[in-house]
Amino acid sequence: MVTVRTLTAEELDGALRLARRVFDRFEAPEYSPEGVQSFADTLAQPEYRASIRCYGAFDGAILIGMLATRNAGAHITLFFVEETYHRQGVGRKLFTAALADAQGSVITVNSSPYAVDVYRKLGFIATKPEQVKDYLVKILNKEAGDGSGLIYGMGHAVYTKSDPRA
Repeated sequence: MVTVRTLTAEELDGALRLARRVFDRFEAPEYSPEGVQSFADTLAQPEYRASIRCYGAFDGAILIGMLATRNAGAHITLFFVEETYHRQGVGRKLFTAALADAQGSVITVNSSPYAVDVYRKLGFIATKPEQVKDYLVKILNKEAGDGSGLIYGMGHAVYTKSDPRA
C-alpha cells in the first residue's frame, strides 16, 4: 500500500537522489548538457533545498516518488515517480497531499515537455507557451552555446554557431 507524507530534513537527500535518477532517465535526453547541469546545480544549492517542502510516496519503507513545492505550496518545483510506479496513482496521491497543504487558491508549475500530460490529467491548464527563456539568456550572456553571445537562428530548436546543424 502506498502512503504519502511530508519528508523530514534527513530524508531530503534521498528524495533529491530519486528526482535526479528519474530526471536522468526521462527528461535529460531532451535537455542540453547545460540544462542537465543546471538541474543538478539547483538540487545542490543549500538555499534552494531550504526553500522547498517535500512530500514522499512510500511503498512500505521504500521511497518511490517525491513532490516538492515552494512559496507556501503555490508552486510545484519537483515531481518525480520511480518508473516501475508510473501510471499507478502515485503522482496523484503526492499531488493531493501537496494540494491539501497549499495556502493559496492557485498552484503553478513550469512543466518539462515529458510531464505536460501528467499535469493536464491533474487538472492543470497551460497559461503560457513553452519557454526557452533561461537558455536564451544563457546564450546571450555567453554562458552557453559557442560562447559568442549570438543566436544564429530559431525554430523548433535553438541553434548556435558551434551546433553542427547550424
